[in-house]
Amino acid sequence: MLPVYVTGNIAAIVVCFCDNCQPPFQFDKKFLVNKTRIDSSTPAERAASRRARKSTGRVTLSDLAALVGVTKVTVSRALNTPDLVSVDTLERVREAVRQTGYTPDLIAGSLASNRSRLIVALIPAMAGSVFQETVAALTNELAAAGYQLLIGQSGYDESREDALLDAVVGRRPAGIVLTGVIHSEHVRQKLQASGIPVVETWDITRAPLDMLVGFSHQKVGKAAAHYLQTRGAQRPAVVTPSDRRAQVRAQAFVKAFGPATGIPVISVESPANLGDGRRALSALLDQHPDIDAVFCGADILALGLLMEARSRGLPVPQQLRVIGYGDQNFAPDTDPPLTTIRIDGTRIGKLAASMLVEKIEGSAETQRIVDVGFTLVERDSA
Repeated sequence: MLPVYVTGNIAAIVVCFCDNCQPPFQFDKKFLVNKTRIDSSTPAERAASRRARKSTGRVTLSDLAALVGVTKVTVSRALNTPDLVSVDTLERVREAVRQTGYTPDLIAGSLASNRSRLIVALIPAMAGSVFQETVAALTNELAAAGYQLLIGQSGYDESREDALLDAVVGRRPAGIVLTGVIHSEHVRQKLQASGIPVVETWDITRAPLDMLVGFSHQKVGKAAAHYLQTRGAQRPAVVTPSDRRAQVRAQAFVKAFGPATGIPVISVESPANLGDGRRALSALLDQHPDIDAVFCGADILALGLLMEARSRGLPVPQQLRVIGYGDQNFAPDTDPPLTTIRIDGTRIGKLAASMLVEKIEGSAETQRIVDVGFTLVERDSA
């Protein structure tokens, strides 16, 4: 099951039909009912059905009932509790659904049952992102439990998260997955008042909104500093994306190495790209030609640094040690292979999904905070 991606307020879904598609109401004659069938619906119901068709053009439950020659209640039972209708009726309803392309109104259904099967996840970015493993795990785990995943791309701007959540909360999803633990007061109040189960991910705090699966970015920065110190680095530098979590890693690195060292730090706009890494190393070497190590706040930055170092004839790791963050799929194949810090995004996704489902379905007491930690992957670049 594939997730659905949105990047802003949800207003409409546009569907394009190919030229050779069948018209939506080209029915098999054997399913047409006798024209003398008595319509048991009231005049008001018939008028409402006509208005709905006229305004939206979509196939309704009333259309299916009229086509098959049964009541709307029978069609609803065939779709939702097929064991309660005869085999013949069930087959006729299913064939009508196939011919018309009927899709149930899930929003109306969730309102009627007071239960949604939709989970919303907000992530900063998708393309080339460390969050891809988490999204894949969320999608698979939720689908196995009977839930669908809707993804909103919030970027690194707090106001975009606010706008997306304003659009999402009113639609009453079964649960929400957020990236990070820093949110506006508006978002915190809205989510706490909604009663919707929430899992925050990819960060750590002692006071989550509801549940949390993450790790300490501060400890990541400290671990990178300690590793480079043990490898003999004395004049390190930092190249980091500008988002808050990356800045926490950078600050922790500088503090752990010793602020008296005067470590140069270059920040680039999030999400970073390969060119940012190349330009950052060029700037560092122009201003600090004696640097002997660089901690990169993203693997894509480290890849750019490696390319720039090679173009300048600067041997890695002999004269410049490079360590990344994320362990992207290209990290083992760089030249030299990239030393980096790996986060188990798959585990984050699986845990977030299971915690949400357990809380939604009222299972046993759910663990509120899970620290998945991280792993420093030693390769040849540092």
